[in-house]
Amino acid sequence: MVTSIATDPLRRHPDLSDEDRTWLQMLVGDWQLLADLSLADFVLWAPLPRPHDDAGYVALAQTRPVTAPTLFHRDIVGSRARADLRVLLDRVWHDGEPAEGSGPVEAPDGTLRVRLWPVVRAGRVIAVLSGHRDPHTRPELSPIERNYGTAADSLLDMVQHGRWPDPQDPPAFWIGGTPRVGDGLMVLDAEGVVRFASPNAVSALTRLGVATSLEGHAVAPVLTGLASAQGPMDEDMWSVLMGRRSGRTEVQVGRSVVTARSIRLSDATGRTGSIVMLRDVTELRRQEQRLMSKDATIREIHHRVKNNLQTVGSLLRMQARRAGSDETRRALMQAMQRVDTIALVHQSLSEDVEGHVDVDGLMSRQFRLAVEIAGDGRPLTTEVTGEFGLLPSHVTTPLALVVNELASNAVEHGTGPDGGVLGLNAGRVETPAGEVLEVSVTDSGAGTATPPRQTGQDRADAVLTDLTSSGLGLKIVHTLVESDLGGTLEREELPGGGMRVTVRLPVGPAD
Repeated sequence: MVTSIATDPLRRHPDLSDEDRTWLQMLVGDWQLLADLSLADFVLWAPLPRPHDDAGYVALAQTRPVTAPTLFHRDIVGSRARADLRVLLDRVWHDGEPAEGSGPVEAPDGTLRVRLWPVVRAGRVIAVLSGHRDPHTRPELSPIERNYGTAADSLLDMVQHGRWPDPQDPPAFWIGGTPRVGDGLMVLDAEGVVRFASPNAVSALTRLGVATSLEGHAVAPVLTGLASAQGPMDEDMWSVLMGRRSGRTEVQVGRSVVTARSIRLSDATGRTGSIVMLRDVTELRRQEQRLMSKDATIREIHHRVKNNLQTVGSLLRMQARRAGSDETRRALMQAMQRVDTIALVHQSLSEDVEGHVDVDGLMSRQFRLAVEIAGDGRPLTTEVTGEFGLLPSHVTTPLALVVNELASNAVEHGTGPDGGVLGLNAGRVETPAGEVLEVSVTDSGAGTATPPRQTGQDRADAVLTDLTSSGLGLKIVHTLVESDLGGTLEREELPGGGMRVTVRLPVGPAD
């Protein structure tokens, strides 16, 4: 086999319409069920794109069974069908009927049984499905495997007549905790009576308190009766457990929880029965509850820390109003501002406890607040551009403090009595060492009001050597940038007398 078209031919095949592609994606989203029931590898084929000098077939997708060893140890998606398989594919594609064959596999002495079915949508063949098994690995099928095979044949018959997949029943991968064949399988007749239940299905039912075998009995009345005794019941539970419609439901009895998925089986005359897969998700739901409780606890901790910090900030503000000197008042207001900065971060973390936080709103709000407080009533304009994006939560607090200190410094050293313009810009750049976040704070310059010692290069040096009158801002910024964030700090004089201070910190590894 040789590689044919794109790395994802199911999405890129030019001869498939959007409707055909959607249908095939639904099939591929659920065909693990076919592989597990058939104990076989499955491959989805389509003719090579037109025009093409070779009227062959390309593999659009493949899946391997969980219930049996795979025959294909390498990925064949995007490869062409061999000549012997191509003959069968041609027959199924043109006749619209299943076919069977055999041939060698990768093992020199091995043989392979191949069965093929047309995939039909809206009355026409849009692809061919091939199932591959080595019969010598299982010369005698167990009763469980024979029941699996019967259920698989019913589904494959529906595939070739355009009755499955069911657009009303989304593929299994969309729903967390969806049961698979190996978790537990029941086969029901048209009346909802259990014809077969696998050992794992029996175990799942036992967890719910079903003490006897349900084979020969309808499962829905038993399970809905147990569930209704616990409280309000899902109104769709009965129809799903009876197999009257495809869908999912969850049965909880006491602390035990079992999810069920039903797939209607039908032929040309109507509904013939259903298969119902069961999965004991008791421990999974327990873990989810623990995680929800943990998240709620973390949110509450951040919320309480934010409240406590706001209280501290209010006390500092009150003390600053009673200060006897401007220097003391300024120091207390700076301390209050730093506390408020950390409080804002905890407020954001209380709203989102994920590993990464979208900090654009937080940084913008913090920057404008820092400028307003440091400006002390002067007419200052702020401009925020670019995006910080998602950042790890442990980066958020030190970066917010850095933005606060740089904003205060820009107001003090880069604006005069008549005000000025302060800017905050953020963006990502790729470097050989990985992705770097660049954050810059700019000012428009103090103009004629700038003291002589703060013009040109002298003021540029002052930006990094005297960030605040106390020198504490310098220590805070350098410590946070270099030690906590692992970044660098640079300053640059702008045309017209303004200044830009840029923080660069790594946020991701190189590819």
